[in-house]
Order: sequence, then C-alpha cells, then structure tokens
Amino acid sequence: MQDNLKDILSHLSTEIDQETLLRYLQGKLSGDKLHEVEKILLENDFASEALEGLQQFRDKQQLNYTVEKLNRDLKKKLELKKKRRRKPELTDQSWLYITILILILLIVISYIVVNKMMH
Repeated sequence: MQDNLKDILSHLSTEIDQETLLRYLQGKLSGDKLHEVEKILLENDFASEALEGLQQFRDKQQLNYTVEKLNRDLKKKLELKKKRRRKPELTDQSWLYITILILILLIVISYIVVNKMMH
C-alpha cells in the first residue's frame, strides 16, 4: 500500500501538503504562501473543518508529534488488518474431518441396513 495513503492529513486537499498545513497552523508561513493556503481552505469545506479541529490543540509544537503518532498508529492498524486478511483461518480442523467420517459411516451403514431389509 502506498505510504501517502496512510498519512492522516494527506487527503485534506490536493493543493495543500501536510507540511504546509502544519506550518500554517504553527504560524510559520510567509505572506504569499499564507494567503494561498487560506484561499484553498475557503474553497475546500472538508479541509477548513479539519483545520478548525487541528486549531483546537493548545500546544502547536506538539501538533507535529501528534500527527506523526496518528500516522504511526494508523500504519500499525492497517498492517495488522492486512496480516489478518492474508492469514487463512486454518486452525485445528480435526473435528471437521471426524464429522465427515461419521457422516460417511452413517450413510454406508444406512445403505447396508436398507439393502438387507429389502432382501
């Protein structure tokens, strides 16, 4: 799976990358870039709502750490889900074989009994 699909903030907007958005939240963008990001945010409702949620962080310096932590957790969960899908559920199925054997034996015994009764 591509790494950019696993990033939390990568799908906010195709025009804004994650690093630019984080610098915007920390107030580290120049005037032109700041204006460009704000214009994009006005046009994209999803990105602006996500930005509002991210702005509620008290410590903007911890925002990078939080985003990285979320990305790591998401990658771990996706890897775990991927492993579960790959791993077939072939645990001890001896009970299945025993059941099939018993059914075959019952069918054979029933056939013999019916065949004897008819003669």
